[in-house]
Amino acid sequence: MSDASVLAAEAVESHVRAFFEGHSVEVVDYDLGPERREVAPDLRVLVVGPGPRSDSWAYVTAGCWAVMEKDGHGLEFVMTAHVRDQRFIELMSMIAYYHCGGHQLDLEHSMPIGEPWVPGSTCDHLLISLPYLHGPDLEHCPVPEGHARILWTLPVTTAEIEFRRRHGHEALEQLFDEAEIIPTDPFRASVA
Repeated sequence: MSDASVLAAEAVESHVRAFFEGHSVEVVDYDLGPERREVAPDLRVLVVGPGPRSDSWAYVTAGCWAVMEKDGHGLEFVMTAHVRDQRFIELMSMIAYYHCGGHQLDLEHSMPIGEPWVPGSTCDHLLISLPYLHGPDLEHCPVPEGHARILWTLPVTTAEIEFRRRHGHEALEQLFDEAEIIPTDPFRASVA
């Protein structure tokens, strides 16, 4: 782990701990396996328990910024879920590998999961969005030599991705608002 990578990951962790003050925060060093380790060698997933700021679990990557930053700016990702589950740690690692391994993600992008978010869910894609559940105070994370932007990975359905392709990201987000979706509900109905 280079000094810059260590400092960046520590800055993200410190930012997450400060934002989620009063919540438990566990650091999980996730091993992507020998074939993939080189893509995000210093990846950690921060697992944030429910607390005063949110009654849901949050999973935050720390390690993407150091691999992908350009001119001091880069991304990390947050997923919000209804329970603590190893599945969500694995999904965050999948996002990091996808992002750092040649499919650079950004705001309004999407990523196929290749299977349901959780068994029985119709959500099989992740939509990269602003972290609406947590706001700009989580989104904007200073790191040494730059800035990390923490974006939300929202589980969505194939139909919702198709709707977004036809009508645009804003139109899909408007449907989410109108339907008042509960984004942590893996069994929510598709809005499209």
